[in-house]
Amino acid sequence: MDLELLFNEAYPGLFRYCHRLTGDRDVAEDVAQEAFVRLWYRRVSGEPQALRSWLFKVATHLIRDQARATANRQRLLEANPVRPAAAEMPDAAAERAEAAERVREVLDGLDVRDRILLLMREEGFSYREMAEAVDVAPASVGTLLARALSRFSQEYNQRHDVDDS
Repeated sequence: MDLELLFNEAYPGLFRYCHRLTGDRDVAEDVAQEAFVRLWYRRVSGEPQALRSWLFKVATHLIRDQARATANRQRLLEANPVRPAAAEMPDAAAERAEAAERVREVLDGLDVRDRILLLMREEGFSYREMAEAVDVAPASVGTLLARALSRFSQEYNQRHDVDDS
């Protein structure tokens, strides 16, 4: 198969077809090119007319899949609209960054197991998952977490002059 000849003969029609289906020149160009890339990588062979049909079929599927993904994305955005967050005041951002740094310092001072358990807890891992990560029995995770949290609190309060009362 002479890919260059096939490209020169089939691409213009394939592009027009894709453009008419999508109404977007850039999308049409991407889809037509992707069809040829798939032809090349999959080493599809056959008569030029059969290959041309294969390219159109692949392009049709790509456009359909893209339209389906776009519709799903639109449906999800309508159900869960993204609203811009209120701009954070510079002093609040600085305070938040300082607080995060203080927490990071204290976490870095804990032993590895305590740090892992606290971070995994924060990320919503189950006790079973935490137990596997630190190689302990799942029944002991609650106690280990309580101790780690206590050590974290004591260290944080000591370092940053926080009154416990």
